[in-house]
Amino acid sequence: MKTRRKGDTDIKSQTAPAAVKSKSVVFSKPTVEDGAGMWELVNESTLDQNSAYKYIMMCEFFAETCVVAKEDDKIVGFVTAFIPPERQDVVFVWQIGVHSTQRGKGLASKLLKELVSRPGCKNVEFVEATITPSNEASQALFRRLAKSYDTKCEVKECFSEDLFPEEGHEEELTFRVGPIKH
Repeated sequence: MKTRRKGDTDIKSQTAPAAVKSKSVVFSKPTVEDGAGMWELVNESTLDQNSAYKYIMMCEFFAETCVVAKEDDKIVGFVTAFIPPERQDVVFVWQIGVHSTQRGKGLASKLLKELVSRPGCKNVEFVEATITPSNEASQALFRRLAKSYDTKCEVKECFSEDLFPEEGHEEELTFRVGPIKH
């Protein structure tokens, strides 16, 4: 039996055949027990890999600004984010992960909308992330987010490629969506 917590949200899979009962994706605030599943999802994808500690730490100290998506109690997506101490009107999205079985279903967009709707983001007016020039999917995601809120998506240089010690790392551009009206 699934344990539901206050604030969990259900969505129905949009691609299930009519004759088959559709599965529910449940959004919730992550717990430290979710950290390993988030790490595993990243390691099965092309996302930038971080240590398992990073995900466990985000679940412990930044759970109010992170969201996990589960189907049958398995993590199928997540967003890790935080509110910079000096900019309380911004939520900075560190990473979004979507399992390969969920790609193309709008889960990343739903995760961002769920994040913005959380109590921890009640004072947030802007959603920011850094994205490399070659990551067209993430760029499109943030432009769609801006369109869904009928607001702007501004792009500016953030970190030049010469700041990164590893060879071949692209520059990071800041995508800033907002102002967002709750």
